[in-house]
Amino acid sequence: MMIHSTASRFDSSDLLLQVAGLGVRFGRQQVLRDVDIAIPRGQTVAIIGESGCGKTVLLKAIIGLLRPTQGEVRFDGRNLANLTERELVRQRIRFGFLFQQAALFDSMTIAQNVAFPLRQHTRRSDDEIREIVLARLAEVGLSGAVLPMRPVELSGGMRKRVGLARALAMEPEMMLYDEPTTGLDPIMSDVINELILSARRSHPVTSVVVTHDMQTTRKVADRVVMLYPLSRLGRDEPQILYDGPPDGLEKCRDRRVAQFVRGEAGERLMEMRLQNGS
Repeated sequence: MMIHSTASRFDSSDLLLQVAGLGVRFGRQQVLRDVDIAIPRGQTVAIIGESGCGKTVLLKAIIGLLRPTQGEVRFDGRNLANLTERELVRQRIRFGFLFQQAALFDSMTIAQNVAFPLRQHTRRSDDEIREIVLARLAEVGLSGAVLPMRPVELSGGMRKRVGLARALAMEPEMMLYDEPTTGLDPIMSDVINELILSARRSHPVTSVVVTHDMQTTRKVADRVVMLYPLSRLGRDEPQILYDGPPDGLEKCRDRRVAQFVRGEAGERLMEMRLQNGS
């Protein structure tokens, strides 16, 4: 199941994010090529694919941290590449970002970490900020007891939850998750998945989840987009192998999609042996 352009499936007024003809190159290395993704408001899209396929690069382009070599990213109708740095900062406030390792500030307390975007971008009083911080922590299952603690005092799962609380503090219109369950045990991974679902129920948010975790993909996504490394594609082959509902992955006839979904390494091992001349 391959769809070259998703924009035609949605009314343009419903689209929050449009990625059109996106290409990203670092020197001679092309990472993304002719990527088209259109995401309507309220949808949760999982971006899947093996390491090196450009998932995180796509995420950085979506938030404007990386300027595309070709094509464009439009957020709420505006081309990010045409914005001034000040305008770009204002647009980024509308995003929440849960980083792969939570990216908390080690020198700050948990209270200061969650409050950070509120102090940077609003004029709320200390009492208002504390109320919001406590509310967001409660949403991710943490009590006020963690407020004076430092990130180093928390487990990996707790740090991820604090990172999610901070990302939700500004009530973003779009949430971006970069490998939200990496490094977590199966139980804590499912806790994070449930919190992603809970965030969507509690806030009118559109989400992009970059992951290689099929459990996360099946549980939280309305739609799945699978990228493939350009180094393993022909010049005219599309980089998006699949764009559709999670339950369609198992029925996809593209063997590369099936191998990724099932975690089958046979063909890849054969390629590696051939590359090594063994």
